[in-house]
Amino acid sequence: MVRKLVHLPVRLWNALTFSVYRGLQNISTALVQIGANTGRSILTTLGIIIAVMSTITVIAIVQGFGSFMTDKVRGYGTQFMVVRPWVPHRMHRMGMGNVTLDIDDVEAVRTECTSVERITPFVYTHDAEITYGSEQAEDIPLRGVTEHYQTIRNFFVDRGRFFGPVDVENAAHVVVLGRTVAKLLECNDSIVGDYVQIDGMRFLVVGLLESKGSMMEEDQDKTVMIPYTVALNLYPERRDRVFFLAEAASEEDIPQAAAQIKQVLRRRHGLQPEQPDDFRIDRQDRMINEFENIRNVASSVLAGIVSISLLVGGIGIMNMMLVSVAERTHEIGLRKSIGGRRRDILLQFLTEAVVLCTVGGLVGVALGYSLTYIASLHPKMVDVSVPWWSVMLALGFSAGTGVLFGIIPAFKAALLHPIDALRHE
Repeated sequence: MVRKLVHLPVRLWNALTFSVYRGLQNISTALVQIGANTGRSILTTLGIIIAVMSTITVIAIVQGFGSFMTDKVRGYGTQFMVVRPWVPHRMHRMGMGNVTLDIDDVEAVRTECTSVERITPFVYTHDAEITYGSEQAEDIPLRGVTEHYQTIRNFFVDRGRFFGPVDVENAAHVVVLGRTVAKLLECNDSIVGDYVQIDGMRFLVVGLLESKGSMMEEDQDKTVMIPYTVALNLYPERRDRVFFLAEAASEEDIPQAAAQIKQVLRRRHGLQPEQPDDFRIDRQDRMINEFENIRNVASSVLAGIVSISLLVGGIGIMNMMLVSVAERTHEIGLRKSIGGRRRDILLQFLTEAVVLCTVGGLVGVALGYSLTYIASLHPKMVDVSVPWWSVMLALGFSAGTGVLFGIIPAFKAALLHPIDALRHE
């Protein structure tokens, strides 16, 4: 008994070594068969090559565009919430459509919500008229905010300065311009220190905002910003319907900050437990998560669509393996007549199918990398890179296709009777 236990590891090692040797021998035989029929092998694996190439290219480009959009959203801040007055549909039906959100509410949130790091009222209009000398720009989005807006939204100036707390408190007529507005007014950086007219009121230009580009076909540089105290004087009808932006100390604190804001506003508005909120909290982190979910879903759907060609390639593999079994029937009979086992024949032909698909997959990976690189050379293309998991997924699917469509020919070869196989011409 002790002697058997001593020799057990040796037997396991010998069995493992023999299995590896037979596996390598089968792979070598498969490569020889592929090389002996190069043209037919290329045509057979064409579906696998196209499927893997398309999968990698599509995933790389979709992931690249998704990352671009996510980074774009993150560039406008990731820790803030937009709070706005909001009337639920059932409140409309009950005649309760008159909701308010004013500066006192904003001040209460600022003082009582410990998880809120920064806060700014947000008075918005989309149709301001800007005049500079003889030049005029119409339908300009105007934002009335505090000095905290630039930090919350990562919207800083690159020329001059942003207005400060003293400007906000004193309702100073100062303004910072977006780069697109400066172009519409046909001026350069020298406009800083000069005056413009906003809806008929004179403002001192104290700074120019850094360029942000476009977001969802909306030009983020087509905007002007003034202290919210001045904006409320310009548009007094907005005093009872003020939006505000609240920034949490970190992304992890956003849920707690949102809960605190909700608690404060419900108490101030006298809402009962059964009554719905008369305000709405839009969280930036949820928007980012939605973008990432859309990117992942789009990658999966498009990869699934282009991978349908794997089915076509698999049928071609099965057809070739059936032809190979028919051509090598005599060889199979010889191997069985000298002691070849069914499982050996089965593994040999199954290995050939898997190797054929894997080789096609490797060629598809190389072509996919090449197409991705060529696409990235376009000047307007976002940064794209092939994720490692897409390569593993493509190779795994191609090898799986070899197993799935190679099993029938392999079983057919394994079940041949040696005498019938030897008689086959």
